Amino acid sequence: MERLYKKLEEYGKTDYYPFHMPGHKRNPLSVAGDFPVEKDITEIDGFDNLHHPEGILKEAQDAAARLYGTEESFYSINGSTGAILAAVSAAVRKGGHILIARNCHKAVYHAAYLRELRVSYIYPQEDNKLGINGGISVQNVERCLQESRDIEAVLITSPTYDGIVSDVKKIAETVHSYGIPLIVDEAHGAHFVFSDYFPVSAVKLGADVVIHSVHKTLPAMTQTALLHRCSSRVDRNLLIRFLGIYQSSSPSYVLMSSIDACMEKLQRDGKEMFREFTRNLEHARQRLSRCVHIRLITPETGEEMKIYDYDRSKLILSTLHSTLNGRQLHQILREEFHLEMEMEAENYVLALTAAGDREEGFQRLCSAVEEIDRRESLKDKKTVKIEGTKNAELNALMKISHAMDASRERCPLDESIGRISVEFAYLYPPGTPLIVPGEQITGLFVKNVRRYLEEGFELQGLSDLSNRTICVLANDVTEASR
Repeated sequence: MERLYKKLEEYGKTDYYPFHMPGHKRNPLSVAGDFPVEKDITEIDGFDNLHHPEGILKEAQDAAARLYGTEESFYSINGSTGAILAAVSAAVRKGGHILIARNCHKAVYHAAYLRELRVSYIYPQEDNKLGINGGISVQNVERCLQESRDIEAVLITSPTYDGIVSDVKKIAETVHSYGIPLIVDEAHGAHFVFSDYFPVSAVKLGADVVIHSVHKTLPAMTQTALLHRCSSRVDRNLLIRFLGIYQSSSPSYVLMSSIDACMEKLQRDGKEMFREFTRNLEHARQRLSRCVHIRLITPETGEEMKIYDYDRSKLILSTLHSTLNGRQLHQILREEFHLEMEMEAENYVLALTAAGDREEGFQRLCSAVEEIDRRESLKDKKTVKIEGTKNAELNALMKISHAMDASRERCPLDESIGRISVEFAYLYPPGTPLIVPGEQITGLFVKNVRRYLEEGFELQGLSDLSNRTICVLANDVTEASR
C-alpha cells in the first residue's frame, strides 16, 4: 500500500508551487527555526481528507485497524483528549447518565460538561501510603449498574498513569449484560499488543471503544492518537460525527504522517524493537530492584487493590524508605543527572519507558538511582516519617455542567469547607481531578491542597493561579440539581 509519510516526503521534493495555505508556502526561509515545512500541506489532490477519507488516509487508518485487530481505527490529531470527547459524546445521549472511574483523565469530565451528563463514579482502591490508585472492582461496576438502570455507558482508565490494569474482560462482560458499551481509556497502553511481556490490550478483551495515545509509548509525535471501534455497540456514524467536531478542519499532515510512519515501523520492525526494549527494560528493573532506600515498586496483583495486571514499562521509584520526597528525588535526577522524569508525586517518581528508549538511557537511570541510594544509606533512618495520603469520596450535589455554568463567587480556600465547588482542581500530571465542579468541599480536600502546595507541587485547574481561593456556588443560588 502507498504510505502517507512516504508520499509527503516525495511531494516535498517536487517543484509544485503552493498557491494555497499554510502561509509558510513550504519555504524554510520564511520561518524562524527548523521545521518540516516541506511536508506541511493542506488537503490537496492526492492526499485525501481526514473528515471524509476515501484514499490514502482511509488506507492508513485501515492499516492501523489491521495492526491492532479492531473493526475500525480512526486517527485523532487532537490526541486522546479529542478521541475521549468523541467516544463519550457518541456513546451517551446529551443529558444522559454515564458511569466512570473517578480516576479518569480530565478530558472525560470535560465531555460530561459539554454533553451535560449526569455522572456516577466508581472509586478505585487506593494505596494510602504511596498514593497510587489500584484497579476498578468488577463487583462495584455491577452494583452501580444495578442501582442506576439509566446508565448508558461505562468508562474506565486501564492502565492508569502508574500502570495499574483492571480486569477489563470481566468488566466488559458485566457491562454488556446490561446492554451498554464499555469505553476504555488505554492511552498509556498503546504498546500492549506488541509484546507478551505486557498486559493484554483492551481491544482483545471485549471493550467496545478503546483510545490509544500513540505518542505516549510508541515512536510517534506528540498529539497523535487512535480511536478504535471494536464492536457495533457505539454508533459508528456518531463516532465519525463527533471526531469531526472535536478535531480541526485543517488536520496536520505532519502529525498524521507520524502515525502512519509509526504503524509501518511497528509492522515491519516491531518484533525486534520490542524484543530489544523489553530486554533492556527487564535488566533495568532487576538492577533497580536491588536498591535499598529508593525502591522500585512493582504492584502485586490481588483482591486487596483490585489489581489484575501491571504494565512493567512504568518504573515507580518510591521515596518512602528514604529521607527524600518525590519532588526532591525528581529535582536531583534532573539537576544533577540530567534525567527528565514523566511525573513526580508526593512519595514517588515515575519514569516512563518506551520502545524508543536506548540501552544507554536505561544505564544512566540505573546508575543515577544507585548513586542516590548510596547517599541515602548514610542517613539516620530513625528520623524518617512516613505519612500516608488519602483522597476521600466527595459528595456530588450538582451536575458538572450545572455547576460550571452557575453563578459563582470567590472564596478563600480555608473558608470554603462545606461550599460547592464550581471549578476543578488537579495535579498535572496525571490530570485526574481532586475535586470536580458540583462537589462539596471538605476539610480533607483543603488539607491535601495545602500539603501539596507546601511540598512544591503544581496545582492546576483553579482560576486563582495563586491557589489561595476557589470559586464556589454563589450564596444566592439555592437550588442544587443533579
